[in-house]
Amino acid sequence: MKFLFIVQGEGRGHLTQAIAFSKMLEVQGHQITAVIVGKSKRRIIPDFFIQQIPSKIYPLESPNFETDKGEKRILIGKTITKNLRKSPVFFKSLQQIDEIVKATEPDIILNFYDLIGGFYNAFFRPKTHFWVIGHQYLMHHPSYKFARSFAFQKELFQLNTWLTALGADKKIALAFKPLSKVHENKLIIAPPLLREEVKHLNPRSGNFILAYMVNPGYATEVISFAKKHPHLRIKAYWDKKNAKETENPLPNLSFHKIHDRHFLKDMAACSGLVCTAGFESVCEALFLKKPVMVIPVKGQYEQACNALDTVESGVGISSKNFDFGKLESRIAPNQKTTDDFQDWAGKWNVVLNQILPETKMTEPVIELAQSL
Repeated sequence: MKFLFIVQGEGRGHLTQAIAFSKMLEVQGHQITAVIVGKSKRRIIPDFFIQQIPSKIYPLESPNFETDKGEKRILIGKTITKNLRKSPVFFKSLQQIDEIVKATEPDIILNFYDLIGGFYNAFFRPKTHFWVIGHQYLMHHPSYKFARSFAFQKELFQLNTWLTALGADKKIALAFKPLSKVHENKLIIAPPLLREEVKHLNPRSGNFILAYMVNPGYATEVISFAKKHPHLRIKAYWDKKNAKETENPLPNLSFHKIHDRHFLKDMAACSGLVCTAGFESVCEALFLKKPVMVIPVKGQYEQACNALDTVESGVGISSKNFDFGKLESRIAPNQKTTDDFQDWAGKWNVVLNQILPETKMTEPVIELAQSL
């Protein structure tokens, strides 16, 4: 089958999910015809994504969050206003997507939580299946707990998630652990999407804490903490535009431009992970049995929900700021962890057989060929 991906370019989570899914599809003999990535002026598509995606990449303008001047807090009002003003630009993106779809003729369009994907499916109604995938779609499960909401934050999050999935045939919700099936047949509970590189790492407990921040404005918090606690070594990754590959503001603190191979290598060697409350980095740390602390991005309700889910699922702790001391106190030299998460993360073949019935033929055909 032929797939076309539409990927939100905010942060690294959706990008790494797209890489992992593309590799699984390739193993099953499917094809990625094109990958469309939602871009903005303050973001760049990282090199690791360009190098690992086995298809032509089309960067297109897509709605993005707007932050305060410190690049820290999400400003919802400004986000809505600015994106509405750019409606003509986004409509042009929709037309470009339609041209790509008609040229590549995919069987399935898979949307990694980008608004432009939902709008395209609703307005252009392509003659192809439209699926969506992401941790956010877990909100449709009855066990999902929403964070405390102010000024319609919950409703806006639900609306945004609904818009990304307009007319979707399947909603694949990524979860920290298995959950009960729901009667809505469009919702599929699935394990996190982890790339093979993560599964082949040899974890060990090093002498530093790894940090990742989706908004570079949080660097001031990290520097402040590192200055007050010189005994604690911190390696932080960010995707700040025009930043140097490595910056050393303090002897015990270094900032690194996001580089996926280096990040995973440090993930395997760190004593624990502190990051903004995404999903994918937390899952990578859990697979490597690292302690985790998440900090929800201020003003982004989705991240507040992610932080709550991290705590409720028992996979990590949450904090309002980059207080590395909270995680340090949880790092025990003889900490015992179970293999439950690794087992769950390895269930993707089962999920693929559910959503792609024709993949069930793969193993029998191979066995028959071998017997002949």
